[in-house]
Amino acid sequence: MEVKNRLLIVFSTVFMVFFAALFIFYILKDDSSRWQVSLGGITVSALPLLLIFLKKPFPTALVIGYFLFVFCSIYLGSITSFYRKYAWWDTSLHLYKGIFVGIAAVFVFKVFSGGKGRSRTLLFLFSFSLSAASSIFWEIYEFAGDQLVTETMQRGGNKDTMIDLIAGTSGALIAGIYNILRFRKL
Repeated sequence: MEVKNRLLIVFSTVFMVFFAALFIFYILKDDSSRWQVSLGGITVSALPLLLIFLKKPFPTALVIGYFLFVFCSIYLGSITSFYRKYAWWDTSLHLYKGIFVGIAAVFVFKVFSGGKGRSRTLLFLFSFSLSAASSIFWEIYEFAGDQLVTETMQRGGNKDTMIDLIAGTSGALIAGIYNILRFRKL
């Protein structure tokens, strides 16, 4: 088994155990909002295990970046209430996610293009579009989560949604420009 796959398994396992412990803790405390968020944490911590089945291993930095986002959004943001305590927390995570997805898009782009030389403009458009689309899907997730579970993700309704979309799209733009500058030749 490759080192990258072992690292992926370790991170996923540690995070699943962490969120499972929180799930049990909040079930016993009868805190329905937090146990539901913890259950979601178990799920998103298990998802990266699917990457093991890829022929090309996912870059370690992206795996670490993913779990950093999971920790900051689910544990710090929702469970420890950073979203409520710090007005800037949500916007910062949307900016981070925009950058993260834009950078991860390079890996996806290379896999699907067969590693052959492609235009930097095409790389920019792909990374920007994928990242901006992820911001839209994240807002749909927040809306659905508020309707079904927590009622805390879209604090300010339309204003919060627009700020989040602007932050995510700004992150997409930053990543797209970075990708053009970094990858002169693919």
